[in-house]
Amino acid sequence: MQTRLAPALERIRFSRQMTATFLEGLTADEWFWQPQPEMNHIGWHVGHLAFAQYFLCLKRVRDRIEADESLISTSFLKRYKRESTPSGDPAKNETPAELRRVFDGVFELSLAELTDRTDQELEVPTLPAHPVFDTKLGAIEWCSQHELMHCGQIVLLRRLMGKSPTW
Repeated sequence: MQTRLAPALERIRFSRQMTATFLEGLTADEWFWQPQPEMNHIGWHVGHLAFAQYFLCLKRVRDRIEADESLISTSFLKRYKRESTPSGDPAKNETPAELRRVFDGVFELSLAELTDRTDQELEVPTLPAHPVFDTKLGAIEWCSQHELMHCGQIVLLRRLMGKSPTW
């Protein structure tokens, strides 16, 4: 039965649709624009969201499998992990197209793999410990909230670039 999973997946879809809206029309330079050195740029946020969704919805649910490397490489995971230091140099980042490929691919695989799971199957502890959740289902539920937090930062960066509000 999916009393919590189905709504969690709907929230993930909603948050991704919202984030994707704010990525439309960005130039390559805007993906890596930083208001101050070492501050997160839009490219870092997109890479980090792919990293986070991978860990929250895939790795915590079924561990890393060999096929994941072609979707989201170990070097990608290291570059966009929590507390990584972003570089505004495009040469030190994935291209916007590659960021979108991974961002979209992790999203699609997450939904495909989670759709047939049950609340009971996911209401089990997940490690390592996390301050917001303690079960696999809790990790999935946190995914959309985490994404919207970063979506807000993407919106702020757009506004600092002088872009108009987008709805």
